[in-house]
Amino acid sequence: MSKILIIDDDPGICKILVKKFEKMSHDVFYSLSLNQGLEQIFSNEFDLVFLDVNLPDGNGIDAIETINRHDIAPEIIIMTGDTEPDGAELAMKSSAWDYIQKGRSHKEFQFSMVRALEYRQEKFKQNSKNQMDIESIIGESVIIQACKKKVLKTSNNDMPVLITGETGTGKEIFAKAVHQNSFCSRNDFIVVDCASLPEHLVESVLFGHKKGAFTSADADRTGLIKLADKGTLFLDEVGELPKVIQKKFLRVLQEKKFRPVGGKQEVTSDFRLVSATHRNLSKMVKNGSFREDFYFRIASLTIEIPPLRDRKSDISLLVAHHMDRKTIFFDQPVHKISKDFIQSLEDYSWPGNVRELFNTIDYASSDAFNESILFAKHLPDNIRIFNIQNKIKGQAGTEINSEPTPEIAGTAPVENQTLKAYIEQAKYKYITDLMVHTNGDIKTACRLSGLSRGHLYSLLKSVKSDQD
Repeated sequence: MSKILIIDDDPGICKILVKKFEKMSHDVFYSLSLNQGLEQIFSNEFDLVFLDVNLPDGNGIDAIETINRHDIAPEIIIMTGDTEPDGAELAMKSSAWDYIQKGRSHKEFQFSMVRALEYRQEKFKQNSKNQMDIESIIGESVIIQACKKKVLKTSNNDMPVLITGETGTGKEIFAKAVHQNSFCSRNDFIVVDCASLPEHLVESVLFGHKKGAFTSADADRTGLIKLADKGTLFLDEVGELPKVIQKKFLRVLQEKKFRPVGGKQEVTSDFRLVSATHRNLSKMVKNGSFREDFYFRIASLTIEIPPLRDRKSDISLLVAHHMDRKTIFFDQPVHKISKDFIQSLEDYSWPGNVRELFNTIDYASSDAFNESILFAKHLPDNIRIFNIQNKIKGQAGTEINSEPTPEIAGTAPVENQTLKAYIEQAKYKYITDLMVHTNGDIKTACRLSGLSRGHLYSLLKSVKSDQD
């Protein structure tokens, strides 16, 4: 017997589904609002939730992230009266089990419910056998949880894994998590930085060489591929691997054999391959800069790591994690964190992702020195300037445009209006139109208008004071 919750503002639909599922010996409840439904979810343990999209007090798809924060989150089936395909895409990306239109047969609801409960039963059975070692992956957002689940899916096989994501997102941490949760975990995790391999020594570093194979080969050398035998070989920035090496690597992946440079005998190595890149390999395949056959061989399973700007709810957890590490390293308590420090971190866009965040925390800690609490003033200038400029953009887009712009006569000053008043009105309209046109971007506004930054700020301030 399973516990099911239906969240829909249509009492008729709720009662029909309750009656149908109760006949199948399930405990079924319903809520007519999103807030009431969320209260039920977090005060109970449901196996399955049927969730409407358009509710009086919120959007069902937007609530999926909140529901997934439950310690034992239920499976979610989205119900909707819309036919918008983008809704289905959003639902699937948010880890919903299914997406059903309300006009469909009741049997479709029943079929989806049965399959979702079968999946849940099997998932818990497997999870009891496979306890993941993922303490190094910090974050509770929906998208990072989805990445953790993909790591779990790599644990019961030896298929090649490709990890993609921007620089600084933590691809190597995920690669190590794949290794630690695999059959290879007791053996070595060998890292190959493809971006830093000397072009004339790539083959030697990977495959090894025999003494005398080339001028500087004064002794036999074991290649990294052999060192990874029975373990994991991690090709970091695999997009930088030369195409000629990609071709030779294909045979290694297929036969688990290779010949060192200058060697006559083949050497065996049975390893798990994990690759990572910040580049778009699909695009590189299309333009001919990356081998298609090699791409499909290394990308049997793919994990896409989200940029930090898309999971800002994890920032406070990442900060706490890094501060804990600093405490252990220095063997003494480090700085406390203020609310405005966290808020400023969440306002920033983080082009350097988690790596930049950790470097920023280290900078702020150094800047604070003997002070006990980190405040926004301890952040690097580039972050503080970015946040201030963003704030000005918001003010320019709302406050300056909050009242109608005075009308200026087409070709001549209006009657009884002085030249000074006319010029002031023209200046008001110009500045307002300028900020609207540049979407509040100060740098672009200065370039287009020829004004200095200080002069533009002065004009914006005068416009604001006139409104007040």
